[in-house]
Amino acid sequence: MPLELKVVTVEKPEPINFILGQSHFIKTVEDIHEALVTAVPGIKFGLAFCESSGEALVRWSGTDEPMIELAKKNAYALSAGHSFIIFLGEGFYPINVLNAVKNIPEVARVICATANPVEVIIAESAQGRGILGVIDGVRTRGIEDEDGIAWRKGFLRAIGYKL
Repeated sequence: MPLELKVVTVEKPEPINFILGQSHFIKTVEDIHEALVTAVPGIKFGLAFCESSGEALVRWSGTDEPMIELAKKNAYALSAGHSFIIFLGEGFYPINVLNAVKNIPEVARVICATANPVEVIIAESAQGRGILGVIDGVRTRGIEDEDGIAWRKGFLRAIGYKL
């Protein structure tokens, strides 16, 4: 089979944030679960991991059934070895858990963390699938001016991220 490129769209409700990454070991599911609930007590999330050896199953965990179902569905659509996807319930954000996820020893990389529409670029060969990258959101439309700077600073203060 020659190498083929495919685009897989991450399917999710608009306000939901997710983290897409790559890991290297089956214990990823348990370790990410523990990291998330430790970082943000009461967090609502679903997690799925594409095992790339043995049974090659989508392994999963989480604290919120709708987010778990989103994670399982999207991980299976990706079917890219050792990739993981975490969907965060409404009101939970990657900024609060990214360092905890990145500090897990078996996490090799975080590919994206966003609420934007995302397309994942997949390479497929006879052996399997891998993630080449993502298209996160829309094409840039211009360069920020003074009004844009004022809006950005006001927005960050309004949502409590800056004083």
